[in-house]
Order: sequence, then structure tokens, then C-alpha cells
Amino acid sequence: MSQTITKGYKALLDEANACIATMPVAEAREKFNDPAYQFIDLRDIRELQRAGKIPGAFSCPRGMLEFWIDPESPYHKPVFNQDKTYVFYCASAWRSALSARAAAEMGLSPVMHLEGGFTAWKDAGCDIEPVEKRRS
Repeated sequence: MSQTITKGYKALLDEANACIATMPVAEAREKFNDPAYQFIDLRDIRELQRAGKIPGAFSCPRGMLEFWIDPESPYHKPVFNQDKTYVFYCASAWRSALSARAAAEMGLSPVMHLEGGFTAWKDAGCDIEPVEKRRS
């Protein structure tokens, strides 16, 4: 018996984008060095190593976001306990829309996500910081 999905990813994305602000790449280019903004890269480590990241962005794998945001979690990261505007991004602005919505629902504020994601950033010729593979 197959599952019946009652709400697909497109509906989830539409809902997230209806309530979360997006930051155009041109504005992000002006803000990525501004200490009032914290860029959060949600891509996994293989994506970062392959393509690099926005300089100064904090790497937070999507699967850990809620745990790293919550100060009550044993996995909490202090980067999420600052008086800053959080700008989430992923490869193409799908994970980031959902993540920004989840973060906002948890009380992190203000949050937004990068329009078009890292792909749009790269296509616009913006600065990219390499991410080296860690030796174990």
C-alpha cells in the first residue's frame, strides 16, 4: 500500500516563502561582511567542500538546525544566541526557506533566506571561500 501525501514540498515551500523574507543576491553582497548579519550555510559538508561557501558564513547542516538553535539543547551553538539578522541559504533556496520558517517558529528573529541560494550567489560572481577537506 502506498502512502498518500497530504501536503507536498511545493505547498510547504509556498507557505514558507509567504511568511519569510527573502534577501536578493545584490543586497546579500552588501551585507555579508556587515557584523549585524549572520549568514548560515545549510548545505552538507560535501557540498561545501565541492563548491565553497559565502565568506564568513557559519556552516550548519540542515539536520542539526533546530538542535543548534535551542539553548536548552545539548547541541546548542552560541552563534544562534546573538542580536543579529540571520540569513539562511542552501543550494537553491528550498532548504533555506523551510529552515528560516522553522527558525522563526522557534523564536529566532529576525530571519530571512537568500533568494536563489548559493547557486544564485555563485552565478552573480560574488566572493566564495573554499572549504578544505578535514584530515581524520
